[in-house]
Amino acid sequence: MKRRNWFLVAGLLLTGLLAALLLLGLFWTPYDPNAMAAGPKFDPPSLSHWMGTDNFGRDIFSRVLKGAGATASIALATLAIGAACGCLTGALTGYFGGPVDELLMRLNDALTAFPSILLALVVISVLEPGKKANVILALGVVFIPSFARVSRTAFASLRDVNYIKSARLMGASGARILGVHMLPNTAPVLLPALTIGFNNAVLAEASMSFLGIGVTPPDASLGYMLSEAQGMLFAAPWYAGGTGLVIVWMVFGVGLIGEGLRRRDKGAL
Repeated sequence: MKRRNWFLVAGLLLTGLLAALLLLGLFWTPYDPNAMAAGPKFDPPSLSHWMGTDNFGRDIFSRVLKGAGATASIALATLAIGAACGCLTGALTGYFGGPVDELLMRLNDALTAFPSILLALVVISVLEPGKKANVILALGVVFIPSFARVSRTAFASLRDVNYIKSARLMGASGARILGVHMLPNTAPVLLPALTIGFNNAVLAEASMSFLGIGVTPPDASLGYMLSEAQGMLFAAPWYAGGTGLVIVWMVFGVGLIGEGLRRRDKGAL
């Protein structure tokens, strides 16, 4: 009898609940996230303000909903850019090899040589700091090398298997072989990598916003809210606690999904 994959179940439940809250935050929040004097300054958690208020009297729960939505949307967009470009690079190098492999992977190595946050800082400094589109582009570039290496290994391992050789002998094009015959079989490797990439994107965006070069006021962001909260640890500890808890919740839930996927592929179900 197969065992239930509790990592995957718990991850889906945690992530699904958070996703429902974030979707709710798109259409409704108890207060305007940027409205000052929504309550008394430094008001502790109560029935009126579930996570309390900050030094401007803004409702922290409303700001957390908006900030978490912004962080998650930036992470997803970043992941889309990094995974699409990285997986395309890895697929081409893993399948064709030769000069294509040498050229693209040397470019990939050049990007990898820079620390990820430093590379993001360089890209964002060339663009205009504080704009979501520029943050997404900067972080998307940073995530290309990791996905390129993971996908290259996955596609290269399938290059000489029998069904790929048969498809090649039957005259299938390279695009068809990559998209139809190889890509579905790389899912056991790529899906867990996507969960890791999402978590890294969340933490990277939060770090950049914390430093003041990511999402900036008046837009809410979990990273910038933590930056604000560090000066209020004694006056309003619930500000940092609530904001940090949502980041942990987001990363932990997706991380459990990734672990569940790895265990499923190893026959742990």
